[in-house]
Amino acid sequence: MIAVKSRLDTWLGRFTMYRLILWVLGILVVYSLVLNVLGWLTFGIPEMLVHLALCLGLTYASNRLLAPLFRTRPHSESSLITGLLLYFLFWPAFGAMDMLGVALACVLASASKYALAFRGRHIFNPAAAGAFITGLTGLNIATWWAATPAMLWLLVPGVFVVLYRTRKLLMASVFLVVATGIIFTELVSRGMTAGQALWQPLAQRPLLFFVGFMLSEPLTLPPRRWQQLALAAVVGLIFAVPYNLGFVANSPELALLVGNAMAFFLGQRGGVELTFKASRKLTPGTTEFRFEPRRPVRFAAGQFMELNLPHSGSDGKGRRRVFSITSAPGSPEVTFGVGTAEPLSSAKKSLLALKPGDRVAGTAVGGDFLLPHDAGRPVLLIAAGIGITPFLSHLASEASRDAVVLYLAKSRDELAACEQLEASGAHVIARLADGSTPPGFMHDAGSSRIDAARLAELVPDVRDREVYVSGSPASVDSLRAAARGAGARKVHVDSFAGY
Repeated sequence: MIAVKSRLDTWLGRFTMYRLILWVLGILVVYSLVLNVLGWLTFGIPEMLVHLALCLGLTYASNRLLAPLFRTRPHSESSLITGLLLYFLFWPAFGAMDMLGVALACVLASASKYALAFRGRHIFNPAAAGAFITGLTGLNIATWWAATPAMLWLLVPGVFVVLYRTRKLLMASVFLVVATGIIFTELVSRGMTAGQALWQPLAQRPLLFFVGFMLSEPLTLPPRRWQQLALAAVVGLIFAVPYNLGFVANSPELALLVGNAMAFFLGQRGGVELTFKASRKLTPGTTEFRFEPRRPVRFAAGQFMELNLPHSGSDGKGRRRVFSITSAPGSPEVTFGVGTAEPLSSAKKSLLALKPGDRVAGTAVGGDFLLPHDAGRPVLLIAAGIGITPFLSHLASEASRDAVVLYLAKSRDELAACEQLEASGAHVIARLADGSTPPGFMHDAGSSRIDAARLAELVPDVRDREVYVSGSPASVDSLRAAARGAGARKVHVDSFAGY
């Protein structure tokens, strides 16, 4: 199972979150057309094709037109995703008012990214904002027709893949349990059988589509997992409980917008503007990049930041990439340790091409790879290759903590930030695959594989330490199993899929 999971993580790691959602939604669009041909949907192929062209064309065009007005570069993948979401939210039809309403929703969705924003960060899910405001005008109303039983055959695996890749399965489960439980109770009280009451919310209401493609959007989520779980429960409650205030009634888009507003106040309010200062090689395949933020950045040691790196000729990795922050919270500069070994993605090439004074935007800060609040709690930090990066922030911010670092690298040349590791005072153990000798302050673990027995030998008190593992998905899965086998009670992981 570990090998299967590692292969799945490696394959999914080839896609950025945006590109993966774009592909999944595109496949669902094709599937919906096939269902219509087979008679499972009855919109009509011409209506569906025109509706698709309208949604994609207007969201893309309006986004391209509005971005220069707000002095920013448009994100084409984001606009296409918004268009595909609106395709599934509004009923495909040739009625003049219907099409006018869809057109308005598309333009409003694009406008919301810039007008309903704070310091460069949009607050609300664009598709939900466009659909909600359009509903208030009376021109059209979102029907969320993706919630059709026939769509489940591909919708379920598509939603699962997206949630697995974005690590939001637990959050989605909380939302589904709360929302389904409320709807189930209501339907049973009306005389529906238990089976029907369970089937109806999952197959005929947009719970799955909502949680898979909209609630899970990273830019409109709070940064911490516990905050995301609490938010999922609240949104599930608002989603499922019926209410009508006269001018507005419960709807999926309203539930999401309320959740977006809550998330905004829990995280980094506003985008982060970073000015590039300099870079330096940490190892032959790793580079440190230094930036000065325009305003202080709110983050905790071990968290990541998503950088927006606009560049021409963007490849399949896209222009938004997630990097671990290596500097300590409160530092005047924000630093990132980035793997820069060949082959390089186009985004990393643009990062390497930065000149002092160039500016980039940080679009999100988050992550739960945090050390225990109790500073007296001893920890074991296991890093495989580039996985050392979040630990540099940990060690820089908590020098007094009892920490053991097990650092796995190919060779001595691939050991990054040795000066920082030595200055941290942590007990550092190096396992170098080529058998080379590590620096004098590190304990040499040899070149043998790190399994449970070897880990227990190197760190005899592993049972008493909280364990953190960081690296590639395959390395993390193997080392987590070794830690568990050695008796570790708590193991936290942070894998670099598609890094």
